[in-house]
Amino acid sequence: MTSVGVVGLGDMGSGIARNLIKNGFETWGIDLIPDRNESFAAIGGNVAETVAEVGRNAQIVFVMVMKGAEAQDVILGVDGLSKNMAVGGVILLTSTVKPSEARSIGTGLNDTGLKMIDSPVSGGYPGAQGGTLTLMVAACDAALEKAKPAMEAVSAAIHRVGTKAGEGQVVKACLQSLIGSIFSATFEAAALAAKAGVAGQVILDVFSTSSAGSGITNNALEKIVDRQFEDTGSHINTMHKDLTISMALGEELGVPLHTAAAAMQIFHAGRTRYPNGDNWICTKVIEEIVGAELHRDMAKVIR
Repeated sequence: MTSVGVVGLGDMGSGIARNLIKNGFETWGIDLIPDRNESFAAIGGNVAETVAEVGRNAQIVFVMVMKGAEAQDVILGVDGLSKNMAVGGVILLTSTVKPSEARSIGTGLNDTGLKMIDSPVSGGYPGAQGGTLTLMVAACDAALEKAKPAMEAVSAAIHRVGTKAGEGQVVKACLQSLIGSIFSATFEAAALAAKAGVAGQVILDVFSTSSAGSGITNNALEKIVDRQFEDTGSHINTMHKDLTISMALGEELGVPLHTAAAAMQIFHAGRTRYPNGDNWICTKVIEEIVGAELHRDMAKVIR
């Protein structure tokens, strides 16, 4: 069985690792936070001391870190994967980064004997933990063929969106501009209902069975009406970062993103006011302005 590595064992990477192990892959992993490594070991993972150790032991490695600079260091750094994986290895860049950063990493792997799959993911914490992620992959045929069993272990849908590094990230930036906008519209609608005195359950029942219902809307409303604003696996930093990437791509290409720009400001406000919150915390910022909260059983006036 092919050995697979995961660098970054947070909300997303831990789910990827869990499903690789579940599907019988010998899995190596590492994270900067000790508790995450301990949780990984508890489910049968091999905890590496360094990224280099992951590279020496794995033929395929998923890189799930937060920022492009971190991905660059993990892959191309002095002790990175490019210096330690055997020729023929495949690196999956599953982090969401700027397309230009993905292209730079791809160029840096030229002449190393390694191949990269630019493969940002969608599905959030539930998708990662449940093995039902959507992958947006851009790579050559050989890389995809070698990594296919590992990709299938963590996903429900694999879409080939290109052949070059950066092309997967472009599709993800387009997707996040839409998802961020849907989130923000949901937060505003929830605050509007609260101010009007409507119970959260009523809004959830109507929205979820209407043409506006979707996994994104329904999940957000569930969290809002139950006042679950932290530790739900969807930290606000991630969407804030993703929208920043979407806006930068729009600027680069000269595409006006009016709705995504409004969403960016809503997430910026939420992140500034509640830096430890999850996406849904943005609703609290709007609720504080209007003086009402949406709860499952009723709307409540706040002072």
